[in-house]
Amino acid sequence: MNTLIRTALFAIALPISVAALPAMAQNQAPVEVEADRLDLDQRAGTAVYSGNVDIRQGNMQLRGDRVEIQRNDAGELSRAVATGGRAYIRNQLEDQASPMEGWAKRIIYHVAERRVELIDQAELIQQADRFQGGRLEYFMDQGVVQARSDVSGGEPQRIRMTLQPEQ
Repeated sequence: MNTLIRTALFAIALPISVAALPAMAQNQAPVEVEADRLDLDQRAGTAVYSGNVDIRQGNMQLRGDRVEIQRNDAGELSRAVATGGRAYIRNQLEDQASPMEGWAKRIIYHVAERRVELIDQAELIQQADRFQGGRLEYFMDQGVVQARSDVSGGEPQRIRMTLQPEQ
């Protein structure tokens, strides 16, 4: 019976993700979600997956101990927040040879802006260039990275960059 309830909740939650996540992967690929638990609040427009969460759609992947998906009043995904010891995001843009990969204790993906925030022990690899710091922001469409050493409520984490020469 418990499995039936989980399956039903998962099926209800998928339209939240399926309708909105295409912006994350830039295509209409199906959304695949694996997690140990789902808590869905239709009225609040949130779905919270917990326990080794792995969300994939096309070339986009988001992993964390906990992932909260929020939707706007139109029912579209507005943001996804992954947290954990080392949350992970990966996105392969069509015009780039290698994927963007990021790790942090907290990752926030702002869908409409196509902006990723990596917060606390943040690390980002983009086309062989590596950025580390307390807080990194990555604007997917522009390929812009902004790095800060400050982390709210924590010690500053110095910015480190390794930039590869043009080939």
